[in-house]
Amino acid sequence: MFTNLGPTVYDYAHIGNFRSFIFEDLLRRVLELDGFKVRHVMNFTDVGHLTSDADSGEDKMQVGAQREKKTAWDIANFYISAFKEDIKKLHLKEPEIWPRATEHINEMIELIQTLEKRGYTYVTEDGVYFDTAKMKGYGRLAKLDAKGLKAGARVDIGQKRHSTDFALWKFSLGRKRDMEWDFTTEVIVSDDRFKELVEISKKNPNVQILEVEDVK
Repeated sequence: MFTNLGPTVYDYAHIGNFRSFIFEDLLRRVLELDGFKVRHVMNFTDVGHLTSDADSGEDKMQVGAQREKKTAWDIANFYISAFKEDIKKLHLKEPEIWPRATEHINEMIELIQTLEKRGYTYVTEDGVYFDTAKMKGYGRLAKLDAKGLKAGARVDIGQKRHSTDFALWKFSLGRKRDMEWDFTTEVIVSDDRFKELVEISKKNPNVQILEVEDVK
């Protein structure tokens, strides 16, 4: 299987975006020429791409919706169609599978719940984050010197525990968006961590503690 990251469909893809798609098309053709059977998958990011590198800011789909006075769903459909037309104009081979992020929300929730049960996540006022310190060897593939990174030097890390931590799920803060899903999980926490979650739920009405059971 050959998988490559597709566009965030809040606007037209520009020439810089297509540089990577042309390279991936070339790679696919070389693999097929060498006799490999290629199953090509390219996703559409139609939710969850924030405007800031700091895991903050508005969802780009919502920005596009506000710009054009349409729903985020309408924006996604329009720019997906536009991207496919551009693919044809450039004579790029179409992928066999075009998954959309919004079609796999349930799988994302299940994955986050699994990570939570294994102790890899934590909750802040604005979302659920992956704790990179819990994963031995994190960043090895990218040759990332996590210890050498200066927290907040490039972007504000907010309530993240480490500069390398990243958001798995973002809460809606302050207003309703076109694209929203409920996220519920069951997790065992310490008394101190439970107190922290109570304080977070007081500040953010979208975070609710539904049921408490003493496991001692």
